[in-house]
Amino acid sequence: MASKQKRGEKEKYGEKELSAKTLDIYMRFLTNRILPEFGHMRIDQINPFHIVNFISKLGKEGSRQDGKAGCLSSGTIHYLHRILNNIFSRATEWRILKINPAAEVKKPKVTHKEIIVYDESELNTLFQTLQNKETLRWQLIIMLAITTGLRRGELVGLEWKHIDWNNNSIEVRQSISMSKSGERIIKMPKTKKSKRKVSLPDGYLMVLLKQHFNDSLEKKQALGDARQGGEHFFVFSNELGNAYYPETPYLHFRSFLKRNKLRYIRFHDLRHLSATLLINKGVHAKVISERLGHASISTTMNVYGHALQSADRDAANQFNSIIPTSKK
Repeated sequence: MASKQKRGEKEKYGEKELSAKTLDIYMRFLTNRILPEFGHMRIDQINPFHIVNFISKLGKEGSRQDGKAGCLSSGTIHYLHRILNNIFSRATEWRILKINPAAEVKKPKVTHKEIIVYDESELNTLFQTLQNKETLRWQLIIMLAITTGLRRGELVGLEWKHIDWNNNSIEVRQSISMSKSGERIIKMPKTKKSKRKVSLPDGYLMVLLKQHFNDSLEKKQALGDARQGGEHFFVFSNELGNAYYPETPYLHFRSFLKRNKLRYIRFHDLRHLSATLLINKGVHAKVISERLGHASISTTMNVYGHALQSADRDAANQFNSIIPTSKK
């Protein structure tokens, strides 16, 4: 299975069908996990029992490779099964195998951890600190992450042509990832649901966005021929007009929280915060799913099941004002 299959998968499928980031993860898991387990075997010798045994070992104490105690997360185990299934699917498609042994193995169940985001008090503190301590650009990146739920790559991939000023909305039409060599890659959304229109709150946010647009236009004109970024006019860019790397918002936000002694959450958790706020306001899960660009509403239900259950309990308790408390 080792070198020939790895090379074939990468050249014939991986480099053509997978994003640079996904391919990098794929190859790391292949090198560090899958080949040490199956590399000594021919691909046609691997059967469902071998895969079941592999999955079982991943879920046991000591299976981590980072020196930490415990086993791999359910999400990582699920991802490894998905990679194996992908490898064997290509092998059957290319007539190397007759059947896909991974398809005969039940998918590992993913257990979603409860996401602890900011409460209302912490959120108010965050907004106040942003107004007092941050530049307009970074105020907007963080505020948009919360109010739209966009992913990092989608945020840094936004261009001014994607802003609909008449309807106060943005169109998510592209995202930015980083290649293995460190170059920015502009790519289309990976699913139809990821390509979407997201409404923005009326009022103050739109005023700030308009101000930022005017500032950006002035800087663009001042740079002249020295400006980089080509035909792209990014909403958020460095001093030369290039889009930020996807890691930039995460690193800046982490530094911002540390400087201002605010509780640490990941930049990606602002996306979770956006969803949780909408759930608590009674917004339907389908609307939230569409705003987040989830492939299906079931993804939203799985990830935010705990928050949705809490909201459902609160909704049920509203009937207490209607149902009589005693017999008259």
